[in-house]
Amino acid sequence: MGIFDILAPGAQRRGPSPIIMALMGLLAYKALKGKNQPSVQPGTQGGAPASGGLGDLLSGGLGGLLGGGVGGALSGGLIDLLKQFQQNGQGDKADSWVARGENKSIEPTELEQALGEERIGWLMQQTGMSRDELLNGLSQELPQAIDRMTPEGRIPSPQETERMVA
Repeated sequence: MGIFDILAPGAQRRGPSPIIMALMGLLAYKALKGKNQPSVQPGTQGGAPASGGLGDLLSGGLGGLLGGGVGGALSGGLIDLLKQFQQNGQGDKADSWVARGENKSIEPTELEQALGEERIGWLMQQTGMSRDELLNGLSQELPQAIDRMTPEGRIPSPQETERMVA
């Protein structure tokens, strides 16, 4: 199973959609935000990733980009993302995505508040999506993606995450 299978099971294999790029970007944000080359040519919707940032991540360079610690990077990225939600008033919703049971939904405006302007702007640059497309798509996909990454009702260890994406 690979990271694409976790984030979007059954997705077509022609390449990742912009929303899958955004989900991966959320998980790898801290490691990638310093990369200033856009991964999608401006004005396109999910075109072929260029070199740098999410482009490297999506072209299979995650291990090299993150120093070989894919499991640690994804696990740490998930922890960072959940902290971001807790610090910005959406911790109960994010906790429901990790815990077993029903996932609470999140509205695009709540997601905007939780993620913050810097992260949203970076994701828009990396994916080529408009703010509305990004927030609407993430509000639909993020709860299920985190739920699939936490099948035991807890944040997986770096070793467990490594096995998930191997």
